[in-house]
Formats: sequence, structure tokens, C-alpha cells
Amino acid sequence: RPPRCNYMADHLGPPLFTLGGKKFQRSDFELRNSRGLKLVCSRWSPVQRSNDVLPCVIYMHGNSSARLEGIPQLTTVLSLGATLLSFDFSGSGQSEGDYVSLGAYEKDDLKAVIEFLREEGQTSSIALWGRSMGAATSLLHGERDPSIAGMILDSAFSDLLTLAEEIVDKGRKNGLFVPGFVVYIAIRWIRSSVLKTAKFDIRTL
Repeated sequence: RPPRCNYMADHLGPPLFTLGGKKFQRSDFELRNSRGLKLVCSRWSPVQRSNDVLPCVIYMHGNSSARLEGIPQLTTVLSLGATLLSFDFSGSGQSEGDYVSLGAYEKDDLKAVIEFLREEGQTSSIALWGRSMGAATSLLHGERDPSIAGMILDSAFSDLLTLAEEIVDKGRKNGLFVPGFVVYIAIRWIRSSVLKTAKFDIRTL
């Protein structure tokens, strides 16, 4: 259970704003994922649309972060004529859930968002932009969804155990010595604990 990012609605910026001489609006809404958990979402789009359907970039945040992380990408995405949708993964920010899974469950959160866009009928092509946990989520969902137009993957990890080992190695380089057998025992304990509480296997992630 990493620290949850706490923020206020005001931190998302104004609901109406001007960029490059054009007016844009932010709409906040909620969805439910396949586990019945509430996901909070924000979408930034032009007030006056030149087309009935526009491409959309879905931005996905990293661990211990939230949909606020997508705000710095607004200028880039909106200037390209696309909309930007950012949401809090389950267990993160203002969305419901007690745990994060670094992609194992988050890929189904993303699936719920994409299904909403498809059913709504206002979106043409969809691109994914993820950082860290969000990048891993993009990869995990992207392999099962050939309709995704493209992906921007920032700092994805290959697998969770490799990530843990790299963190230990980084600690050793900074003067913190941890014997190999201690790391092995710790990972076994963590795996058992996660399986029991959060119901996913870190060896398969």
C-alpha cells in the first residue's frame, strides 16, 4: 500500500480555459471497473468541435500519483487536435480501492475507460500515454487490444521481481548492504502477503 496522492478538485485547474486562442473545457466524471470500484476521471476537450469525433490520448499516472500527472501534457495533446483523458487508478488518488497492483488490476481500469469512450461515440482513435505503472498498464492492456493507435511508454519496468532486484542493487551502490538470502526471503514473504491480501502474484507481473 504505497502512499495515496491526496489532492483537491481545484488542483485540476479551471473547468474553462483558453489555449492558443481556442476555448477548452474540463469535464469530471466517474466510472466503475469490472470489480465494481469507482474510478474518477477528467477529460479536457475543445468547447467547439470541428468534428463529431476526435482522437483521444489517455494518460496514466505512476505509483503513488494521480490524474494530476496528466496536466503537464495538456498543451502537447490539445494543440494536436486530440482530447486528453486522465484518471486515478483504483487504489490511487480519489478512486476507490485499497491496493495498487502495478498493472495487474490497473489494466482492467484502463479497459473500463476505453469501453466508455467507445460506447460514448465521440472518440475516433485512442492512444495511450503512461509513466512507470501507467506504462506497464499500457503494455498489459495493449497486447489484448489491437485497436490502440499508439503508445508512449515512459519508464516501464520489465517485471516486478527484476524491478525489486534493481532497487536492492541501487541501495548497495549507495552503501546499504543486504545479503542475497535476505532479499530472497523478503521477496517470498512479500509474494505470500500480496497473494493473500491483494490477490495477485508478483511473479507473474
